Amino acid sequence: MQDTIWDTAIIGSGPAGLTAGIYTTRGALSTVIIGGFSWGGQLMLTTEVDNFPGFPEGIMGPELMEKMKAQTIRFGAEFIQDNVTSVDFSKRPFVLTVHGSLITAHSVIIATGAETLWLNIPNEKELIGRGISSCAPCDAPFFKEKEVLVVGGGDSAMEEALVLTKYAKHVTIVHRRNEFRASKAMQERVFKNEKISIEWNLEVQEVVGKDKFEGIKVKNNQTNEDKELRADGMFVAIGHKPTSKIFKGLVDTDEKGYIVPKVGAKTNIEGVFVSGDIHDHTYRQAITASGYGCMAGMEVVNYIADLK
Repeated sequence: MQDTIWDTAIIGSGPAGLTAGIYTTRGALSTVIIGGFSWGGQLMLTTEVDNFPGFPEGIMGPELMEKMKAQTIRFGAEFIQDNVTSVDFSKRPFVLTVHGSLITAHSVIIATGAETLWLNIPNEKELIGRGISSCAPCDAPFFKEKEVLVVGGGDSAMEEALVLTKYAKHVTIVHRRNEFRASKAMQERVFKNEKISIEWNLEVQEVVGKDKFEGIKVKNNQTNEDKELRADGMFVAIGHKPTSKIFKGLVDTDEKGYIVPKVGAKTNIEGVFVSGDIHDHTYRQAITASGYGCMAGMEVVNYIADLK
């Protein structure tokens, strides 16, 4: 494989990367997808997906990703389940290092996504998808007439809470400070909503529940009082972190590390394209990531055609 020069190398294997692969392979480009050791993106951590078109009965997140992966392979993509450890965009063709091996390609699509920032407390990881979520637009319908917690204090937390009020019986926002950092407009919407209450100055210590989420243990950081909040679900909304570390200083990013596209899917480096949550910090949905993957794939097909 080290002797092969690919038309395109796709870094990442969530909806953006795999959709891009479908378009590049169908565009007759030799395509290698370096999917990551933990491949599939955030949908691998979800249970039932009800908002991806084409699945009226819903589909499990991992199953949806397996189908996307199978589709790219069917059209001829090579899939490597390993991590890219470094990139060299100063050479033509570009050079990627994957576990000591070198992969060369005439173009690169960066589709490494963004990671949800979790609380990293006992029992949290075990119950993700079992009452713990990070996406209200994805999972709010599962909590009709239920009691739900939202942890966070920024705009994302306000948005999660407001979406949840359309379904849940009651939403409690748990915040570690005595004021929100969200925009004033978002705060006003939350304060006016009768279905939302707020618990201030609480540090979440532990998740309660064995096979499903049942609540959280918290400590008041002003009084040191310990207590337990019971609920049917919890949405963690403390932010996301773009998976862009290996591209730092190579492609243009904003202050948070999200890659900034120039035109369409193009970056500041000719032949390097970007797709999905690695640049989209607004929508962060599987369907929008796939849409961005389509854009990147089509632009790469045109780029390689011009190159040849």
